[in-house]
Amino acid sequence: MEEKKTQTVCPYAKKCGGCQYQGVPYSAQLKKKQNQVQGLLKKFGNVKPVIGMKDPYFYRNKVHAVFDRDRKGNIISGIYEAGTHRVVSIEQCLIEDEKSQEIIRTIRGMLKSFKIKTYDEDTGYGLLRHVLVRRGFSTGEVMVVLVVASPIFPSKNNFVKALRKVHPEISTVVLNINDKNTSMVLGEREIVLYGKGFIRDTLCGKSFRISPKSFYQVNSVQTEILYGKAVEFAGLTGKEKVIDAYCGIGTIGLVASGKAREVVGVELNKDAVRDARINARENKVVNISFRQGDAGEFMEAMAEAGEKADVVFMDPPRSGSSEKFLNSVIKLSPKKIVYISCNPETLARDLNFLTRKNYIVKEIQPVEMFCFTDHTEVVTWLEQK
Repeated sequence: MEEKKTQTVCPYAKKCGGCQYQGVPYSAQLKKKQNQVQGLLKKFGNVKPVIGMKDPYFYRNKVHAVFDRDRKGNIISGIYEAGTHRVVSIEQCLIEDEKSQEIIRTIRGMLKSFKIKTYDEDTGYGLLRHVLVRRGFSTGEVMVVLVVASPIFPSKNNFVKALRKVHPEISTVVLNINDKNTSMVLGEREIVLYGKGFIRDTLCGKSFRISPKSFYQVNSVQTEILYGKAVEFAGLTGKEKVIDAYCGIGTIGLVASGKAREVVGVELNKDAVRDARINARENKVVNISFRQGDAGEFMEAMAEAGEKADVVFMDPPRSGSSEKFLNSVIKLSPKKIVYISCNPETLARDLNFLTRKNYIVKEIQPVEMFCFTDHTEVVTWLEQK
């Protein structure tokens, strides 16, 4: 890909604040990320060169738009300006899936003729708050989630029909009711207006069901590389018992299951566990089971019962792991830990802890997941001394 294309500065860069590296040539972005990870982690071991993308544009498979009105009363859609609740009107984002953005523009154009008012956060008046579009990059399936302040959506069947006339590729449309005064995008209640209420995507040869609230990595292309590396670091031979902590909808555990004797995924979120079990069934994987609960408590109970695990995969949130959780890993004492992190700073803190407790870092591999932003994903392989 031509380097000069990366000079196409997004016109919204300053206002939106989502992409910290707008206007920086892509090779320079990768260099910055490499230096950041190296600065934080080189004391633990060898940091491999960051794996970048061939084409760093339009990679996000999940697109979220806020709806509002401008000063003249025109309907706008876009994202919140960083740190505020002001909506920046956006026509095209350079990192979000193009098809999903097209669908959002179509919805915006339909609101007036269907007499659908956008929600006003100050007055609490209006109906449509957000639109979330998720697309399976390998399956082409598309989910549209209309986030509304009340379950009464005027002529909803005609609305869906009109939308699907323009975009027949839409597989499912879900109404999500968020009637609370909250900064959370999605509410608890859902009504499926069309299709099954979920889409599927394929990753590393396994099929995954994605519901409106499911956690699923936003960069499908690089996730394959990331999970491939994680399984490679685990060095599975078919004899191992594997724990997939913070397992979500079961992605890493299912990808690793073909090379392990047994996999146990542990996850707090009930919906994610339900999806994980369905994913295992649909992929006909019989050597994996999922538990709903706290992964740390689960591992402690395993250790107390004298049970062993050979490998622990951990993929915690941005805040990293708690000391309580890390202590439970130490108690279980697996031969290998494969730590997937979306925040090198909290990873450095956690590696500090683990390397004081009889583990050594064998390899550190940064993977580019969020082009044009200052985030980097890192997968680290640790072994018992």
